[in-house]
Amino acid sequence: MKIYLATGNAHKKQEMQAILSKHTIVIPSDEGIEFDPIEDGSSFYENSMIKAKSLYEIVKCPVIADDSGICVDALNGIPGIYSSRYCGPDFPQGRPDGSVISQQDKNTLLINQLNAVLSLGKVNTCSFRNGPRSAHYTCSMVMYCGTDRFFSAQETMEGKLVERIEDAAGTGGFGYDPVFFLPEFNKTAAEISAEQKNKISHRGKAARALLKIID
Repeated sequence: MKIYLATGNAHKKQEMQAILSKHTIVIPSDEGIEFDPIEDGSSFYENSMIKAKSLYEIVKCPVIADDSGICVDALNGIPGIYSSRYCGPDFPQGRPDGSVISQQDKNTLLINQLNAVLSLGKVNTCSFRNGPRSAHYTCSMVMYCGTDRFFSAQETMEGKLVERIEDAAGTGGFGYDPVFFLPEFNKTAAEISAEQKNKISHRGKAARALLKIID
């Protein structure tokens, strides 16, 4: 089955094609479709629905959309849905002028922000799954098949942030993966193979939940 994926991110297409291997995954740019919806939802789920509905209105075929980001427990979930726009503690939801910074700078600022908060000793980290530096990726994924007909799954990948930007490692993955440490592998998400990541990732788990429905 041909399924449109509401993204311009080639890395996401590769991940989804590997998971939904029996189906053909197409992104808007593959067919010259201009696609840049305004993601102004207040949650991962709302943003995924915005993207899914927007692309469905163009192609009138089944669409999968997801919204994902990294959430740091000691920072009350920052940067969360603003992961791609995050510009440090002064602009956790992005700069007012819309300008962006490099991913390396995002990684550095996020680690520094966490270190600054933890140094104050005011956060109760006892309940965090992976200690004071606990963090998780969240993915909300929707398969939109028409008005009033859709399926949704939301999943996480648990880990923690490295202590220093110098501890960043790996060349795989994308985004915050080089600074997202996975205790079960003793590696960052950027150091494990794509196959390993698909088995445990937030996006992989959400996609497999939808795959059962698709099949």
